[in-house]
Amino acid sequence: MQQLLCRSLISLLALVSLLILHGCGEPEEATPTQASSAEGFWVGRTNTNRTLTGVVLDDGTYYLFYSVAGNPAQIAGVIQGTGTSDNGAFTSSNTRDFRIGASAQSATLSATYANRQFLNGTVTYAGGAIVTFTSSFNTAYNSNPTLAAVSGFYTGQAGSSGGVQAANINVTADGAFAGAETNGCAFTGTATPRIRGNAFNQTIVFGALPCFFTGSTFQGIALFDLATLRLMTAAPNGTRTDAAIFSGLRIF
Repeated sequence: MQQLLCRSLISLLALVSLLILHGCGEPEEATPTQASSAEGFWVGRTNTNRTLTGVVLDDGTYYLFYSVAGNPAQIAGVIQGTGTSDNGAFTSSNTRDFRIGASAQSATLSATYANRQFLNGTVTYAGGAIVTFTSSFNTAYNSNPTLAAVSGFYTGQAGSSGGVQAANINVTADGAFAGAETNGCAFTGTATPRIRGNAFNQTIVFGALPCFFTGSTFQGIALFDLATLRLMTAAPNGTRTDAAIFSGLRIF
């Protein structure tokens, strides 16, 4: 009886030792670290001598604002779509180039990135044209977006496929805004800080004629650069055939 108890105790101790060494069941895998991505606020240039200011959001949606060639002060359009980040490569198959004063163009985007360092890419248009760009990370993306920071009166240009108009926008401390173009078009809307990244979701509602988008409601993004006091907004229509675009400076 004593020998049986000893053998049982030895077996139990051996089992406990195995459990301590190996754990119960399969060994646990290490928790994977968060993959890098192209997310961020980017500033740079294109090979066509245009300044580039844009954002890649945490869900892969991107807006790349570009200027008139050789004239950084005047907006010319925005390249928009949704892409995927994968080990230093950012790709998008649904790119749209919303050009002010011209029809939107379909394209694809292929870029390389280093997390929060650079984003360099190529936009290939359906007709075969190619535009390249280089950009670096702007640390302003790390700041929390606040309505207090963006509130104020802005003057600049509003554009769409129908052309460009001088325009003013007044943003209040609760995120509501109202604006007018020189042709008499009036519009209103709201800006809401995004949970992640220094950007704002925006909804814009256009009034009656002579508004190019009479009675329409669009949703998009707004970026505010505190260093330059520049506000940039873009809101595509539901079919992504056109977009309402604004770029302006805060004057008070």
